[in-house]
Amino acid sequence: MRSERVKKGYQRAPNRSLLRSLGVTDREMHLPFIGIANAWNTIVPGHIHLRTLSAKVSEGIAAAGGVPFEFGTIGICDGIAMGHEGMRYSLPSRENIADSIELMVESHRFDGLVCVGTCDKIVPGMLMAAARCNIPTIIVTGGPMLPGYLGGRELSLIDVFEGVGRVAAGSMTEDELAELECAAMPGCGSCQGLYTANTMACMTEAMGMSLSGSAAIPAVDAGKIRIARESGERVMALVNEGIRPRDIITEYSLKNAIRVDMALGGSTNTVLHLMAIAREAGVPLDLDAFNAIGEQVPHICHMQPSGPHSMLALYRAGGIPAVLQRLAAYLDDCPTVSGTGTHAIAREARVADESILLTTEHPVSPAGGLKILRGTLAPDGCVVKCAAVAERMWRHTGPARVFDGEEATMHAILNREITEGDVVVIRYEGPRGAPGMPEMLSPTSAMMGLGYTDVVLVTDGRFSGGTRGPCIGHVAPEAELGGPIALVEEGDEIAVDLYEKRLDLLVDTETLKKRREGWKPRSRTLSGMLSRYARTVEQANLGAVQR
Repeated sequence: MRSERVKKGYQRAPNRSLLRSLGVTDREMHLPFIGIANAWNTIVPGHIHLRTLSAKVSEGIAAAGGVPFEFGTIGICDGIAMGHEGMRYSLPSRENIADSIELMVESHRFDGLVCVGTCDKIVPGMLMAAARCNIPTIIVTGGPMLPGYLGGRELSLIDVFEGVGRVAAGSMTEDELAELECAAMPGCGSCQGLYTANTMACMTEAMGMSLSGSAAIPAVDAGKIRIARESGERVMALVNEGIRPRDIITEYSLKNAIRVDMALGGSTNTVLHLMAIAREAGVPLDLDAFNAIGEQVPHICHMQPSGPHSMLALYRAGGIPAVLQRLAAYLDDCPTVSGTGTHAIAREARVADESILLTTEHPVSPAGGLKILRGTLAPDGCVVKCAAVAERMWRHTGPARVFDGEEATMHAILNREITEGDVVVIRYEGPRGAPGMPEMLSPTSAMMGLGYTDVVLVTDGRFSGGTRGPCIGHVAPEAELGGPIALVEEGDEIAVDLYEKRLDLLVDTETLKKRREGWKPRSRTLSGMLSRYARTVEQANLGAVQR
């Protein structure tokens, strides 16, 4: 046991004395020590209930012969951070979470780990830490929020964001928006659709790092409490059997996760996060893998925001096990923390609603929900959620409307300065340029609320998992490094072709050469962690990890 470095031998009498002050008994000194990384806080709706889950994890650990020790990690609510300077801190928090868990695990020599978290950067950070520390680990995701309800229809947070655009368009009153605001988010859990938080919960289960069935169980369902208890018990089996995250997180299991991502039409942010997790696990993974898998695996479930189905609907249809059942022919058979292989989980699963989980023979679309684009505007790649793009916009050429930052873009959108057919370029929002690669949910939702249907958005920043429409993010190299996006001028023609997976700036080489000669990096003053982050972060095509 790793923990024997803390508690065994006469030399460790001082260490044991401190442990005794915590209430550790003589018997417990001989048992495995298990860390519980809990992201509970009272500012994130997806986390406010996690103390209950963590307590059940502790019970399970103790019942199965371990000693639980709980510690905290941070968690940022992307929705609350959205649309202002706070959003620059969201992606960097992923690295902070991974680092903080590593610090606690390695300092205290835990024998095993259970991570309890929800939401966008928390679960990826926990998976990165699990792969990095490589001690037996299970992830317990907190579960999705129930849909809101108003006027005979279900609601999610995206309805409120798009309501802002409707007010600006004059199609909704401020009083109606206030009523919507009060009805959309009824309680604890991660936002209701297949946005980044819930997509990453699905990825965690698909790659085998959480117990089977975990991802889709609603936060308020007693099944979530039971699975937390079972996770505490199961981590002890992993400790006893010596099963570690790098036995689970492999090239094959990560590709299974991408297959599920394509089948569901998940968030573009999964590209960043899965690549970062792969890097921590020592697994080779690049952007080409997403396109290769996307061409093979059909899109079989039309989830919010591009479709009608919430996570509650997916849960009632059978959750991720039912998705695996549908995709069985495409999946590699991989071990999972449940102790059951991927193929066995798929065989035992049942699709409870055929109208939600379609067959691979009659899918929503024959291709997966994400595409990686390359071209003269994005030589190192960019990503689009093609499942959320109307077919008429899969090929489009239009004039560039260029904005240095989200705030200027939002001002132009709300003042109706954008015309149908435009290609809106939002730059200097990349990993280094922002810094922090903020999400652009406010502009994309405002566009939808205002009724725009034929406008393309292109950015070196990110788009929220709640984004729908022709929105292309993660353009690399970013503007801050002098990537082609930095050289775009107002009125330049930009061509998008999702069929050919291209994003091109239609400006001749000589003109771009002259523009580059006159381009200079922006002069700016940074301090604190954003300054450190900007100096060390990699580009989006490498997962925006820190060196």
